[in-house]
Amino acid sequence: MPSIKRRAVLGASLAGLVPARRGLAQGQPIRIGVINDQSGPYADLAGPGSALAVRMAVGDAGAAGLRRRVEVLTGDHQNKPDVGVGLIREWFAAGRVNCVVDVSNSAISLAAQPLAVQYDRLILHVSSTTSELAGRGCGARGVQWAQNTFADANGLARGLLRAGKTSYYFVTVDYAFGHAVETDMAAAVRAGGGTVAGGVRHPLNTGDFASFLAGAQSSGAQVVVLANSGADFITAVKQAGEFGITRGQALAAPIVYLTDVHALGLDAAQGLQFVQSWYWDMDEPSRTWARRFFAERRRMPTDLQAGAYSAASHFLRAVAAVGTAEAGPVLDSMRATPVEGFYAPGGRIAANNKLTFDLLLTQAKTPGESRYPWDYLQVLARIPGEEAFRNPAESGCPLVRG
Repeated sequence: MPSIKRRAVLGASLAGLVPARRGLAQGQPIRIGVINDQSGPYADLAGPGSALAVRMAVGDAGAAGLRRRVEVLTGDHQNKPDVGVGLIREWFAAGRVNCVVDVSNSAISLAAQPLAVQYDRLILHVSSTTSELAGRGCGARGVQWAQNTFADANGLARGLLRAGKTSYYFVTVDYAFGHAVETDMAAAVRAGGGTVAGGVRHPLNTGDFASFLAGAQSSGAQVVVLANSGADFITAVKQAGEFGITRGQALAAPIVYLTDVHALGLDAAQGLQFVQSWYWDMDEPSRTWARRFFAERRRMPTDLQAGAYSAASHFLRAVAAVGTAEAGPVLDSMRATPVEGFYAPGGRIAANNKLTFDLLLTQAKTPGESRYPWDYLQVLARIPGEEAFRNPAESGCPLVRG
């Protein structure tokens, strides 16, 4: 395997200079490390687009008066926990990074939580969505930024149960993220009076779902739940259509992203309901930012990429407010201040270090409903943050007293 150091930095971005303030050493740059899957199954939903979003946040902070030099380092963990954890440890131990953003692998995020405490640095988990990051796996220096598996699964399960779908079979990717999706949605199904008929687990980045889908079809469940994401989800949906599953059973997916719908096309994706933390066409501020992103990437951003921008922006605002990049004071400021901007406006970090904000229940449009490129989703309902996310007191997070 190539050395972590050689693979660690794929790119760096320098922003303008922060005015000299007490606690900010002159000439010492602030460094944000973006680590995620840059070329594998999760590259489209986060990947290079999330790195671009963070660089945009750095540029906007400079334009708003943050004149301190800011560097953005980008690393590819290749969905290998040893590589991801090793790179984060290297960044923290060498003092090269003040804050890690994104991650996009729940197993790596959970394993990195103690490192952030050990080195007194921050991790803002955006595209790692296991609810354990706000539960038993929460950390004193880690904040989960976007939606999580609890919120996605519960929002979807409620809608399906209301439609009379009572029996479920799970096709689950076999690592921390998939396990969390299945656990959270199965709990929501049972709480709503439904039943789980069974399930099967598949490796990450599977190319042939035939045997897994055969079990789902023979189960007789009304709903086949795809507890996976990215390339696995896209492949599974396409092969489920070829297998004929959609003629007798409903497909449901708690975790779906705009790029998944784009890859599938509306002919295949139409009617899919799922939860989003943001949608590029939801309002004018979102459209304005998304068009800037599109000018660079030639595709509209996912909600996770918008979340990466938001997380980095909130971090930099806190650095400016407290006059230091030290983790403790910065995180205190981030907790005390509501989120600004087009993503999660008014959102606040709860006691279990989960950003809490309103989510969106969306549905993929039919081809005839789409009016222009990337016009893929309609917003069915807004889910208030206090309903969307688990109550911190019930989360199991050891940071929550009482």
